[in-house]
Amino acid sequence: MSYRLLSALALSLALTGCAGARCPTRPFTAAAPALARARTTREPIRSMRAEARVDQRGGEGRIRGTVLMMLERPGRLRFDAMTQFGPAAVLTSDGPAFELLDQREGRFLRGRSCPSNIARLLGVEFSGEDLVLLLTGDSPRIEAAHRAIACTGDGSYLITLEGQGGERQELEYDVPSSDRELVPGAQRLRLRRSERHGADGARIYRVTYDDYREVEVEGGGRVAMPFAIHFVADGADTLVRFRQIELGVQVEDASFRQDAPPGMVAEEVACDEADAGSAASE
Repeated sequence: MSYRLLSALALSLALTGCAGARCPTRPFTAAAPALARARTTREPIRSMRAEARVDQRGGEGRIRGTVLMMLERPGRLRFDAMTQFGPAAVLTSDGPAFELLDQREGRFLRGRSCPSNIARLLGVEFSGEDLVLLLTGDSPRIEAAHRAIACTGDGSYLITLEGQGGERQELEYDVPSSDRELVPGAQRLRLRRSERHGADGARIYRVTYDDYREVEVEGGGRVAMPFAIHFVADGADTLVRFRQIELGVQVEDASFRQDAPPGMVAEEVACDEADAGSAASE
């Protein structure tokens, strides 16, 4: 086989990938419309109730258990860390305020909702709004001065965002095989990876998404949801595997607030100074 023929074959394979993972016939050629389309596919998710198995490895060793979740856009959340006897810890945030009941230590904490306070239970520092995005198959995005998009050899879109100050974010989306002949605006983009780096090149976090399944939205429609989400951030490695997900559920406002139980004194806790410097998201 001639060198020219081998080169042509290599180029063809690089462009198309394997038969089951090729680029769409009419791919997105600009990052902005692809990002807008990806966010549009998440719009039906206004609220979520779920049960998940969480496996976390960090400075305190390995922690595993069942967590019941209630989320509502833009940043309201509730996490009940369960034992066979009931909740061992409950974290709530209605957006501005945060409370944490820790039955194991007999403490009730309250303060502003911020990444450092939310990390007191979850071990990863994200704002409530960012965490709702991440747990529903979306991602916060840095404010970008430059954007680029490419279709990779495995048929995924890789979008790179670069901030004015040198920070960088990579977002990787795949497209269902049934959508690869559609025009760009009709393609469903499923987030596979969101990875953010600081101006010094150091990784701030990496989140990967897997095991997508179609879930009905209460009131009509279906959305592909990741049933496995893997966070690596701040020295913690956390795997969330959902057992069940309900979308569009009605959630009472009271679910996102809690008071100190009788006989337990509420402790005011402050946010870390680093929270004030969190990067803006698009």
